[in-house]
Amino acid sequence: MKAVFLDAGTFSAQARLPTPDGVTDYQIYDQTPQDDEIIITRCSDAQIVITNKVMMTRDILNALPKLKLIQLTATGMDNVDKQACQDLGVALKNVAGYSVNSVPEHTLMMMLSVMRGAKYYHQRATDGTWQADGRFCLLNEPLFDLHGRTLGIIGAGTIGRRVGELAKVFGMTVLYAEHQGKAPRSAEYTEFETVLNSSDVISLHCPLTDDTKHLINADTLAKMHKKPLIINVARGGVVCGADIVHALGKDQILGYASDVFESEPFSDNDPLLNIADHPRVLFTPHNAWGSLAAQEKLWGILANQVTDFINNPPADHP
Repeated sequence: MKAVFLDAGTFSAQARLPTPDGVTDYQIYDQTPQDDEIIITRCSDAQIVITNKVMMTRDILNALPKLKLIQLTATGMDNVDKQACQDLGVALKNVAGYSVNSVPEHTLMMMLSVMRGAKYYHQRATDGTWQADGRFCLLNEPLFDLHGRTLGIIGAGTIGRRVGELAKVFGMTVLYAEHQGKAPRSAEYTEFETVLNSSDVISLHCPLTDDTKHLINADTLAKMHKKPLIINVARGGVVCGADIVHALGKDQILGYASDVFESEPFSDNDPLLNIADHPRVLFTPHNAWGSLAAQEKLWGILANQVTDFINNPPADHP
């Protein structure tokens, strides 16, 4: 079968991505613009399309009668018209479980970096400030230990729980938040507002839904009485950026670290850009998932799925 990979540039150049068994004709594009004509042209002869973020709309799918499988290189499926796939008999597969180490370790990196003032002190160590001061060490910005502090985790799935395991190694108390407005389902969970009020660090790992859209906003920030560090490795829309900027300016929170944003890359008017230089703010470009090990694990899962589809096609995909 012929397969086309539309946005291979979403992987590291160093990642090993062997051609899945059974693919006899393979075309790779580093990136593909969101242009219907270009997408259709590139996919016209392919039975399999591999993509991460390219939008596959009904109009595009209607123009690809040879297409049998869309294989996503991610867990999220929002960029594909799922109903159109079903109507047209196009199989749709995603990949899950590949970043269960990468995202939690990235989360702890962010937590440690902000709590220990890594960005601030790196700059002071290299911009002449340290030399001008003359002392053997600088301690003008407080260093905070994780030991003895409370971590509130919103989103107690596989990744959130792994973050909790790592945090306990540092001596943190870990609270898993129940859904907002719900009574705790078990002793493992803590009421949402109690987590907000009790945590020194709040780490977001929940999906973006109607209920979690701007979950962190002016109202919830006002309930964070311990002025926590907030970490977002969930989805950009879980947080209201303008309210984060306001809260940081009013000293309601210690800082903000995020790997995800409402527009990726940043839009020019994203309010979070106004705090990018703050010593307790750390941004990364949606790469928490992407350790080399995680990328290659993802590709291994994907390759097996593609090969299985080729070798054992559904009855409506002879």
